[in-house]
Order: sequence, then structure tokens, then C-alpha cells
Amino acid sequence: MSKKKTIHIISHTHWDREWYLPYEKHHYLLVQTIDQLLDTLATDPNFKSFHLDGQTIILEDYLQVRPEKREQIKTFIEEGRIQVGPWYILQDEFLTSSEANVRNLQYGMRDARKWGGLSKIGYFPDSFGNIGQAPQILKQAGIRTAAFGRGVKPTGFNNAVIDADEYESPYSEMKWQSPDGTEVTGILFANWYCNGNEIPVDEEKARKYWKQHIKNLEKFASTSQMLMLNGCDHQPIQTNLSEAIEVANQLYPDYQFIHSSFNEYVESLEKESSSELKVVKGELRSQKTDGWGTLVNTASSRVYLKQMNQKVQTLLEKIAEPLATFCYLHDEHYDHDLFSYAWKTLMQNHPHDSICGCSVDEVHDEMVTRFKKSEHFTEMMINQSVEHLVSAIDTSVFKHDEPVYPFVVFNTTATNKTEVTEVIIDLARQYYRDGVNKKALQAIDCEGYIVIDEANNKYPVAIKDHGLVFDYDLPLNQFRQPYMARRVTVRFETRDLPELGYKTFALIKGETSNNTLVIGKQRMENKHLIVDILDNGSFNLTDKQSGHCHEGLNVYEDTGDIGNEYMYKATSDCIACTTENETATIELIDDTPVSATYKVTHHWSLPEGAADTLDHEQREWVWFTNRDSDRALKEVAFTIETMITLTSTSKYVDVKTNYNNTVKDHRLRVLFPTKVKANYHYSDSVFEIAKRSNKPSEQWENPDHSQHQQVFVDLSDENQGLCIANKGLNEYEILQEEQQKIAITLLRAVGEMGDWGYFPTPKAQCLDEQMVEYRIIPHGGGKERFKAYQTAYQFQVPSVAKETKIQTGTLPTSHSFIQLRQNEALSYSSLKVSEETGDVMLRFANLDEKSNKLTLNTALDCYRSDVIERQHDLLVTKQVELVGFEILTVGIRPK
Repeated sequence: MSKKKTIHIISHTHWDREWYLPYEKHHYLLVQTIDQLLDTLATDPNFKSFHLDGQTIILEDYLQVRPEKREQIKTFIEEGRIQVGPWYILQDEFLTSSEANVRNLQYGMRDARKWGGLSKIGYFPDSFGNIGQAPQILKQAGIRTAAFGRGVKPTGFNNAVIDADEYESPYSEMKWQSPDGTEVTGILFANWYCNGNEIPVDEEKARKYWKQHIKNLEKFASTSQMLMLNGCDHQPIQTNLSEAIEVANQLYPDYQFIHSSFNEYVESLEKESSSELKVVKGELRSQKTDGWGTLVNTASSRVYLKQMNQKVQTLLEKIAEPLATFCYLHDEHYDHDLFSYAWKTLMQNHPHDSICGCSVDEVHDEMVTRFKKSEHFTEMMINQSVEHLVSAIDTSVFKHDEPVYPFVVFNTTATNKTEVTEVIIDLARQYYRDGVNKKALQAIDCEGYIVIDEANNKYPVAIKDHGLVFDYDLPLNQFRQPYMARRVTVRFETRDLPELGYKTFALIKGETSNNTLVIGKQRMENKHLIVDILDNGSFNLTDKQSGHCHEGLNVYEDTGDIGNEYMYKATSDCIACTTENETATIELIDDTPVSATYKVTHHWSLPEGAADTLDHEQREWVWFTNRDSDRALKEVAFTIETMITLTSTSKYVDVKTNYNNTVKDHRLRVLFPTKVKANYHYSDSVFEIAKRSNKPSEQWENPDHSQHQQVFVDLSDENQGLCIANKGLNEYEILQEEQQKIAITLLRAVGEMGDWGYFPTPKAQCLDEQMVEYRIIPHGGGKERFKAYQTAYQFQVPSVAKETKIQTGTLPTSHSFIQLRQNEALSYSSLKVSEETGDVMLRFANLDEKSNKLTLNTALDCYRSDVIERQHDLLVTKQVELVGFEILTVGIRPK
């Protein structure tokens, strides 16, 4: 007798906190939905389980309104009838940082355990593609299975049978493997996560329903265990589900229909694990599809959100946490509650419909407020840590007869840093409590200064005089203290700031330098690079070490866009406007021993938007791929100002671009010809450098092949390479031309949300002032690219500088709190303190396929940990080897 096939029916609702309605309208509906769920669980003992969408924030949102329901919810979770976690929110994986992905899992699992239960499945129901390192992250957290809705096209899906390769599976179950070889069981929602929605109770309707649904399930199932998800987006609870399951069991006695959970389903699936499961490797980005359903262009929707996210993520994970850890190592309290608030406030902007910029305007207006809340809160944490540290640093070495202004520069990255740093110095302060003499302050001389370090090395400076400035102190032990100051900003190039530490300097009177980096008309040079700015505003960049010249960099391209917040669709005329044949205005605006900057201005004319046809197509809900609108004939002025900066010792050029977007329905990109001969390129992603083909697959029909990036994209071969780092510019494309251009999207302006209806989004046109920043890093071939990647990572993290006073202290004048030796292929990710153990946690990722060693120069006990910060093997030698593409967390026990 053959075994019955089991159909696991899992009740759920996929809950986008905000999307086509603002947050509070979805919030209102959430309260109704959870009320309904609790009533159903209380009154129907056969309603066995409900999956709460893999995100614990739903509980926080509900209890804001119904705090009295806490104990009832906790009881249902402890009984296993409500399944929660493992995430805090359902993030977009590609648009949130490596650490944000980990913190999302840490906070979600911690919250779930406090509630008394945990759904042990990596749940990615609606992610717009899946990161390649997800299996390794999940496996380190003790999760062996992942479920996802996008990224893999199974053979036979939608009845389109194509040849199998590494991006396909004949089943909805497969083995998903990270670059390091870590595997989890992958479950694809081949019939989406609503394949068991609204199951009929009426026998006739149920027979018709199940006939088709069982056929769809059996098409992709590799075992006798089949999965049906009873729910959909914001779906109310099916309160008569128990009856519907009973009817199904009566109608189909050869099948067993059970009300199940993911934990039960995974356990049953593992008992019948098939040896025929195919292995899919790395990123799941639906490259074997027609290219429209990947939703990749959400990476460029509302770029301002991505920029704000990059800024706040960096403040939290790369500055605030390391500085607080420095304080902790100096016997100061590490306040986990403060970090939890800042992280959770930030992560509320990380759901896929939020950070992707593909919701209605009200949603993204509220996101701006959340970003600011998290930013401001984090800045206060940074300020407090810096105040504590600088008050303990010994600066007595700087005692001089003449005026001296000591200050400290912190390096919160894990490699020595040389870069231009700015510090605010008050040459004098007069507090209102003592009386203010403004004339005396104004008379202070701001010229003739240099910077020295403790070894009396001299650094040339550039000084900006702010004149008289009002400011105030907020002492912890008395009322606020307002004052007037004579304030300057000092710019100078630091040299070898110690890793995970600081160095102390002082501003003193001294002989200034007249050196310049400007060596000719529109030409800058330092010992590494030559920059020649051309009349059209682009520039040639010569790498003096290799002799390679990258020509025509930084040409702007503008095309029409008749798509939506999800997808780019070029206008039918396919006209691309560029600045290649424009004449730019070029002026030198900064010429100091520290740096030189040219401002390049393009006075451009562009079509004001799409033709009127687009408005009709949107209102009539013509699917975006079928639209045929052109760009409007009328043109408007469009001015771009580009600041091109070379510093005295840099191996890169920094670019800052400002413009007022006066145009609708368009995409603005910047182009970098490379002349590199390669079939693939490298893109920074979550805990990996993804190696991607320059050409799309044969199944890719979309003319656009834009892709995701985190910090940079790099195109290189064995002889040379060009790496373009960015701040919050998450979309790029490798253009299939002879020169193999890198195109970075700076702006995508559209007027509707898209997806399942007509939702106008006028603010997605981004008709206001914009500013973008990126860094151009030429480099040698082969492994030389890893040096460029370290430069790109440091571009994200500004040094923190703070004025102090002459004092003795318990901390040395310069110091590294944790000294490391590591290969350039190792990428530093975070330094923080574990909430559970109080140990210091240090995380790295190996970006190379080969093993690389990390050495910790410390007398403290160290051990291998994981992404949720559990203790594993003790590191007796303080040296650990990371296998290719490994994510490593090291625990350090303070004395």
C-alpha cells in the first residue's frame, strides 16, 4: 500500500507594514487581523497554527494598540500555535548592509525567544532576489532551511521548459549553497505564497479547487510532503479553515490534509530528503527569466532613501558601535537598550516595499522622519562616546608656550587610514555666564597655522574661518551652557591613523606651505595620479604606477523612463542624451597643499518629461512593458555641478555632484569607460564580492541589465582595473560596448508605484535638489583589486575628530584598542559588545576564494563565534584562518 501524500496547509498573512497604504492605515488593518486571529485561536481548537510572516515587529505594532493582549499572545506562542521569527522585519536583502541583515536576524531571534518560540526557517517570501551568503548566515544561526518566492526558475514553471543549469531546479525543493560551500534546504514558492488561499468549504467548489491545486503541487514536489500557504498580502484569517480541511480529507482520502507549521513541514521534509535535489549556488536573482520580474530597478527608486540609509547604517555599525566598544574596553558601560532603539528605528525602514522606494508617497515621507530619528539618536551616542574618550586621553605632550589646540581623530575601521580629515576648532570661547566680548573674538588671527602630531611631524592645513558662532554645552551635572566662539574648520591629510583606535594632533602656529596639486590648465597631479579635465567636463585619469590612462570618465547620460517605482522602461524613442558633446564651464575652486578641486558645470537642456501618452497609459493601467510613450518635445534647463577633488597622497579621485532635478520621467546615469577586457565583473554585496557575468543570460529579454551593488562595482583584468565606490547609489550596469562602460544610476524619476493598480506617486519624480558622491579608484590587475576594495570601504566611513584640551590622562596619546594583522582580502564588518555574554564581538568576511589569516595582537582570551554570537572553539594562538568566502565572528573576553 502506497504512502499517502501529505499536504501541509500553513495559515499566514504576508504583512507589508506599509505599501499601497500609509503605515497607520495598514496598522489599523493589522489590529483587526490579529484580533481576528486571537479570537479564532481561542474558539477553534482545531485551528492549530498561524505563521506570523517571519517578522517579530508585527507583535510590537499590535501591542502598541492592544497592550492587554500580551499574555494571551505569549501563551499561544509558547504552545506553538503562533509561529514567530526569525527576523525582526522582512528586509530587502540587497539594499540593506551586511550588518543590517545580521542585526535583523539577531533582534528577531532574540525577540522570538523572549516570546517563547521560534520559527526555524529563513523566510524570504517576497524578497526581490536573494543574497548569495544567506545560507551561510542562516546555518551559523542554526537554521537549516530557507523559503523564498523569487530568484530561481524551476524547469516547467509557467509551462516554459528550458535547459537546466545552475540557476534552475526541477523541484520546488533544492539545495542552496553559499560561496563558501555552506548548504541549506531551499524551498521555492513555485506557485507563490498564496497557493492555498481561501480554501472552499462547499464540496462542489472544493472539488474543483483541489483538482487544480493538487496538480500544481505535484508538478514541483520532490517528496510526498507538499506545501500550501493559506494567506496572501494583508489577507484576513480564514476562520472556517478547520472545516475546509475536514472537507478536503473527505473528498480526497488518498491524501492527508493537515493544518501545519513551517517547523512541522520542514521536519517532515527532512525525513524524506531526496538525493535528486539540485544545488543552486550563490545569489538568486532570476537571471534565467525574461528580466522584467526581478524588480531590480527598485535599487534606483527614490535614491534619496538609499543615501539616507547608507548614512545611518554607517553611523550605527561603523562608528557608534566601535566607539562605544572602545569606551567599554576603557571600563565604560555599553548601553544595549540605546542601540536596540536606534537599530530597530532604522530597520523599520528596511522592509522590501519601504527601502526599495516602491510605495505611495506618504510611506516614504514617514521613512524620512524615521531615518532622521535614528540618525539623531545615533549622533548623540557617538557624541557621548567621543566625549568620554577624549576626556581620558593624555595630551600633555603638546604643552607649548604659544597657543595650542589639541584634538583627537578616531579611526573606527580595521585598517590604518590616510585621508583628508576635517576637525572643528574653537580658537576661543566666551560663555555667556562670564560675559561675551565679540570684538575680542573677532580680532583673533586665523592665519598661519599647521598641525603637528606627538612626534612633532608637521602637516599642512587648509583653514575655513566661520567667524563668530553661537553654540552651547549640555553638561550632565548642570544646566545648559551657551557661548560664543571664534570657530574654524581645519582640513589636513592624516597619515596612518591606527586601526580601531585614534591619534592625537594639535593645531599650532607655524610656517605654512605653498604647495599646489594644480600643474596646468585643468590639470591636477599628486605622486600617484594625474587628472586632466576635458572641455566637455569629463576627465582622463592616469595611474602613474601602471601607466594606464582611463579616458573620458564621468560623462552623464539621460534617458526617458516610462516604467514605475519597480522597473525602468525606456521611452519608445530610445533617445539617450549625453554630455559627451557638450561644452562645460570649468573653474578651480580649491587649491591648497591638502587638496585641489575643480567645479565643472553643465548647462544642459532635457525633455521636460514623457509625452502626454504616458499619463493616459498610466490611468488606463497599461502594463509598463506594453507602453510606447516617447519623451516630450519641450525641453527645460537642467544644470549639473560636479566637484572633482584630488588630495595630496590619494590613489583615488572623489566626485561630488549637485543638481536641481527639473525633469520628470527620466533616468540619469554617469558613465565610466574602462577598456578592460573581461567577461565578468565584481560587485560588492552582503558579506561577499559577487562575481557576475557582463552579459545577461540568453533568456533575458529586458534591454536593461541593471544590477545591485552595495559599496562598489569593479571591472578589472590581469593588467588593470577601475573600481567605482559610492555612497547610497545601489544600481549599476555594465554596458556591452567596446570600451565596456560602467554606468552608475544617480537618479530615476517616475510618477507611479506600479504593481497591481494605478497608484500615482508624484514625489517619486524627485523634483528637488540632489547631491551624490562617488570615488573613482584605478588599480593594477589580479589581486591588486583587493587594495582598491579597502579604499572603497573606507570611503564609506568618515573619521571622527574632536577638539580637546591639554591634560594628563589614563589613555595614551595614540592608541589602537584592538590590533590586527589581516590580508587585504579580508573585509571588516563590525565591532560591538554581545548583549548575552558581555564579550567584544569582531566580524570579518573573506572576500577571496582562497584561505586568509587574521591575527589578533591581544593578551585577552579569544574564540570563534557565529552571527548570533555564541561561543565555539577557543583561539589559543590568536590566529584564525578563514576559508574562502567565510564569514567569521571572533569573541574577545575583556579582563
